[in-house]
Amino acid sequence: MSAAAPSAPLAPPGRGPRARPPRAGTVRETGVVRRDAVRTASWTMTGLAKVEGDVEVVSGASHGSLSVAGKLIADGFRARGTTEVVGPVEVRSALTLNGTAQFGSSLHAGSLDVRGTLRSGAPVRVDQQLIVRGAVEAPSVSASLLDLSGSATVPGELLALAVVRARFRGDSRLGTVRAKRVALDGPPTALIPTLWRSVFGGSADVRVDRIEADSVELSAVSVGFVRAREVVLGAGAQVTTVEGTIVRRHRTSRVGPESRSPAPHGLSR
Repeated sequence: MSAAAPSAPLAPPGRGPRARPPRAGTVRETGVVRRDAVRTASWTMTGLAKVEGDVEVVSGASHGSLSVAGKLIADGFRARGTTEVVGPVEVRSALTLNGTAQFGSSLHAGSLDVRGTLRSGAPVRVDQQLIVRGAVEAPSVSASLLDLSGSATVPGELLALAVVRARFRGDSRLGTVRAKRVALDGPPTALIPTLWRSVFGGSADVRVDRIEADSVELSAVSVGFVRAREVVLGAGAQVTTVEGTIVRRHRTSRVGPESRSPAPHGLSR
């Protein structure tokens, strides 16, 4: 009978995988930068940077063009210019985006300030406040408070623990909006008669599938269904179905199905 092969020695008890060293050091880079990965306490980049792997920093700032093929993990991060991240983004405290940002995976931040355009291919989740001065596009968005001035395309759920406040300045499409208080103001051009807008321009409009809140205030937007204890319909608001009490209503607001007739021959909407 052949002897049994010796078994591999057991690892000492209590010793698991080796922990990664803490992020330490300061790196400042200028010009055209290409890296396999970035792992440091502080990273500042000015110019054009392409990272093939992950970016893991305590604090980071980019000025110019930043492309990350992996994930971005930070305690705080500021980006000005063009930012593209393919993997997940996890910023524990404040994330500031000034310019154009394109994220291919999930985005989670303690707070988020957008000045420009944010496009995300996956849900955006913010623990505290989300401020947008520009445009946001994402499958779904959640935050404690949302304050938007610009446009939004969120076909799924837009959820806020406290308030959703939006002043739209361009075409916007929202799925379901849920919050304690919702206040949506459409673009001023939405109050211009349709025929006038067809001829002279200014056809931006805002459409929302559903709103559920304690109180809702609407002007110059079209909503399919509203459920709230108190509803205020301002100028140009159109709601197909309201479940709740309308406490104030502008004479130009409408409740019921919306009829859209074809444009006269030779004109387009």
